[in-house]
Amino acid sequence: MQMRKIKRLLVANRSEIAIRVFRSAHELGIRTVAIYTHEDRYALHRLKADEAYLIGRPGFKWIETCVKQTPDWQYAPGTVDLIYYDEIYNLACPASPKFYQRDPVRTTLDSVIAARHVCQAAYEGGGKVLQASTSEIYGDPLEHPQREEHWGNVNPIGPRSCYDEGKRCAESLFMDYHRKHGTRIKIARIFNTYGPGMAVDDGRVVSNFIVQALRGEPITIYGDGSQTRSFCYVDDMIEGLVRLMATGDEVTGPVNLGSPRETTIKQIAQMIMRHVPSRFDCTNDALPEDDPTRRRPDITRAKQLLDGWEPRVALEAGIPRTIEYFRKKLADTA
Repeated sequence: MQMRKIKRLLVANRSEIAIRVFRSAHELGIRTVAIYTHEDRYALHRLKADEAYLIGRPGFKWIETCVKQTPDWQYAPGTVDLIYYDEIYNLACPASPKFYQRDPVRTTLDSVIAARHVCQAAYEGGGKVLQASTSEIYGDPLEHPQREEHWGNVNPIGPRSCYDEGKRCAESLFMDYHRKHGTRIKIARIFNTYGPGMAVDDGRVVSNFIVQALRGEPITIYGDGSQTRSFCYVDDMIEGLVRLMATGDEVTGPVNLGSPRETTIKQIAQMIMRHVPSRFDCTNDALPEDDPTRRRPDITRAKQLLDGWEPRVALEAGIPRTIEYFRKKLADTA
């Protein structure tokens, strides 16, 4: 991964993607600030095991706050002096339905108010700001594969709308800051991502299936398993985000980042069961409301703008790595 030398980088949130971004930056000697909230149950489990080596290191700083509240992270401690960030990665807001539906009001606010604060920080400081948007922008898409020009097919009042519409509104804010103020923005639409760093209780399909298999439980498939997703390994996703941030100011996005390989949910379950033999078969449960039936990105724009970027780690390689990560994770918490 190539990350250009910058003076100061801000990463909001501590998802598995966020952790990889600021770990890579810190290893390159980039002064990094990571924002998180004590309420962020989704990410806090990683602090001791995955991030302990960063705590107290020169050039790295944790700020326990909330990016959607008063942006005290913009000021030097004990002063009213603004801190200017060269690059801001806005990764705020949980991405798993299990967590973002737990408090839908907070989910919407995490997306919208946080987007306003990071855009304002980039505008005032002159740095770049990248919005980690989502394939959920497209809802249950009316075109396949999904191009960035597709406006989407989203239920604005359904149980997933707190996340879908929050991310759509955040994209709108980013573009308005760019049009009105010339703010240097980047919008990445992230498709399904998996790999080491995910929580045991993450709640999304790959982690659910692996944890159930390792625990000797039946794998639960929602619906009949014919719905499709496109899974991108986390290292490839980070490479795409870093390359997008490094583009010139004329590149704003949105840019789809994800794997163009389409796989059914049932095929994912079968792949995992080949690596973790079980005496149980899969069980089926009701498909959640507004769950999309097909998902696959058109990554033509990413290839053109990001020096030929495309995922390199196939499912056949990424799934075993992720299984071993969860195997160790479960053993450490037993």
